[in-house]
Amino acid sequence: MGGLPRAGGRPAAGGGRWVEVAPERLGGWLAGFDRRHRVLSSRYGEVAAFEAADGALAECHPPFPPPGPAAPGPGGAGGSGWPQAGYEGLVPEPLLRHALQRRVVGVLLVRLGGHAAGVFDGERLVASKVGGRLVQGRTAAGGWSQQRFARRRAGQAAKAAEAAADDAARVLVPRLPSLDAVVLGGERRAVDALRADRRLAPVFALAVPRFLTTPDPRLTVLQATARQFRAVRIRLVEPAAPG
Repeated sequence: MGGLPRAGGRPAAGGGRWVEVAPERLGGWLAGFDRRHRVLSSRYGEVAAFEAADGALAECHPPFPPPGPAAPGPGGAGGSGWPQAGYEGLVPEPLLRHALQRRVVGVLLVRLGGHAAGVFDGERLVASKVGGRLVQGRTAAGGWSQQRFARRRAGQAAKAAEAAADDAARVLVPRLPSLDAVVLGGERRAVDALRADRRLAPVFALAVPRFLTTPDPRLTVLQATARQFRAVRIRLVEPAAPG
């Protein structure tokens, strides 16, 4: 269907399943959906929903917040807005324009003991910093007492969080005026440990709701996030096959 692999292979709340589609393939994906199911109506609000004659639904969640209300008509005033209305048939143009818009995006990935911060201009990584600190596992070894081991591990985790915050401040904070959004990822608990750093408050203020679950943040992992954060997530509901 022209999409990326299913989002975690998980079924979607409310029925159906999630698929992810690259912006450049979204037009073809929607055209294929229309050919198979015959779209009757297009609705734009917080998401873009395309409902078909046979009950199929493609509910498209763009990776970045949609623009505000625009003048009536597909594309709104000047053909650049996001309409707050419904239309007959397949009207994908506002969603396609929004998905294909070139953006400058900051990315911050943090896991216990590793982190990566980067800035993307479109799909191109233009600035980055990757680092890591040793944080021992949860099981004490040798003759260490459990309390002493826990204190040591907590100290290592604190130093790792401090290093991640320092690199995020170096890479992202100077570029805040040019950023359209920030994407967070890695492990939620490790990311949340950085929220107390006042230097990063404006970084977190720009963060989009979508959180990327990634392996240990390395340069290759950071580079691959452009494919993830640019994708349009679609809740696809298709009618059951006869029989």
